[in-house]
Amino acid sequence: MDITVKQVAEMVDHTNLHADATTADFQKLCDEAKHYGFKSVAINTYPVSICRKMLEGSEVLTGAAVGFPLGQMTIATKVAEAQNAVNDGAQEFDYVLNVGKLKEHDYAYIEDEMTQLTAVARKAGICCKVIFETCYLTQEEIIEAAKIASRVKPDFVKTSTGFGTAGATVENVRLMKENCGPDVQVKAAGGIRTWEAAKAMIEAGATRLGTSSGIKIIEEMKAAGIQ
Repeated sequence: MDITVKQVAEMVDHTNLHADATTADFQKLCDEAKHYGFKSVAINTYPVSICRKMLEGSEVLTGAAVGFPLGQMTIATKVAEAQNAVNDGAQEFDYVLNVGKLKEHDYAYIEDEMTQLTAVARKAGICCKVIFETCYLTQEEIIEAAKIASRVKPDFVKTSTGFGTAGATVENVRLMKENCGPDVQVKAAGGIRTWEAAKAMIEAGATRLGTSSGIKIIEEMKAAGIQ
């Protein structure tokens, strides 16, 4: 695969979503993201304003995780959290869809939720990513959620939170890519800790990578002689 270190770095959402993350941890995250030229920092909604200020003057985006990590909130609650994140300076957000409703095959609910959350992003002129949490889903459910996304047109569909029973797989990335339509991109997240894993996700169709191992991935690329 013909790809540069810079191109991969610009796919990385540099992530710290841990419950015990402190302001010092967020400063470290933001400094690393600026140094390596990552696309964004991916954080929970509380530190959005903190990180936005830390990233001022850089090209690194401040991203927020909404309805995280379970997705078991009402649509109104997710909409309010997303709007709050936008008000605090979020430049994109990833929300967890209601996995239980997807498992019930209540596709009308999933479409309504996706429509309302995407509308928040559209009004703000920012990027919306929909987290499927594929480890809990059948192939049919992944396909149906991707087809809903092909109609609603969020910016991305995303495999995982990284807090489920498993993360991204090449098979699920490919399945999502095949069914989400040409206007929706795929973000692979969860368990991507090496350049080999990242490369496999990109080859399967992912154009964004959610990982806390972005530095390791970039350093592995450099060690392999990739410029």
